[in-house]
Amino acid sequence: MSVWLLTDAAMDLHVSPGHPERSDRRQAAAAGVRDAAGERLVEPGVESVDRRTLEATHDPAYLTLLEEVGARGGGWLDADTYLSPGSLHAARLAAGATLQAALAAATGAADVAFAVVRPPGHHASRGGGSGFCLVNNVAIAVAGLRSRGVAERIAIIDWDVHHGDGTQAIFDADAALCYASTHQSPLYPGTGAVAEVGTGNATGTMHNRPLPPGSGDEAFVSAWRDELLPAIEAFAPEMILVSAGYDAHVDDPLASLEVTEHGYEGVAQLIGSLSARLEIGGVALTLEGGYDLDALRASCGATVRGILDGRGGSRVRR
Repeated sequence: MSVWLLTDAAMDLHVSPGHPERSDRRQAAAAGVRDAAGERLVEPGVESVDRRTLEATHDPAYLTLLEEVGARGGGWLDADTYLSPGSLHAARLAAGATLQAALAAATGAADVAFAVVRPPGHHASRGGGSGFCLVNNVAIAVAGLRSRGVAERIAIIDWDVHHGDGTQAIFDADAALCYASTHQSPLYPGTGAVAEVGTGNATGTMHNRPLPPGSGDEAFVSAWRDELLPAIEAFAPEMILVSAGYDAHVDDPLASLEVTEHGYEGVAQLIGSLSARLEIGGVALTLEGGYDLDALRASCGATVRGILDGRGGSRVRR
């Protein structure tokens, strides 16, 4: 069994002065993956995606805006989302790392493939960025899997404390995509109600479970074990991608869901077991939120251990 870590120091060219989405997040998360992987760690180089790849998910006019703002020296896309001169390059690397992780897991090259990236992606829609996100990394990975004929029927698991409104909007009418999310409510961006279930032929493919502040590990794990993962299993995906945000952690400064690394490990173990039952080659993850460095390191490590354990390979040689 192998654990792939996909990250690149050039992602830190995305510079947001005084912003909680900062470069040491990437370093802490990567350290957590390395801690858990031990001798099974593989760190391949990350390949940037080109504009054509981005255009499979995002409107050309929006991509042109990102290029123009970056060329002018940067600026704010909204009250939360900053673009520096190096941000678009970082975003292309983040999307590329997520796609590489998805391909490695889908083909069985990796049991766990973790794209430790920044900027994050799940708030980015086809036509714009928001919530610290510039391009939607997990959606770009879905497009890449499909265009290569690797997988068509795909599930996205999103446990970030904020609902992935961009991801849901992109796939709301896609009957071959199952999206499942736990998130704190009320909280930004204010979407992700239980009644949001997809549209048209895709009705029933979106599964949202908002949780109140202070829910903790028990409610978090039970939502996945008893409701969301059974829905994914019934959908029978060929591939599972995880939007892995860690801002639901009890120590995170941006929210108050009060999950611990043990909760993340418990859900990760369930996901690993599900992937094995579905005979999926591996599980791919891409980093979303998480702003306490110690919690981020501990939670990323717990996630890797949980998936390996669920897939039957928890005994990692060190």
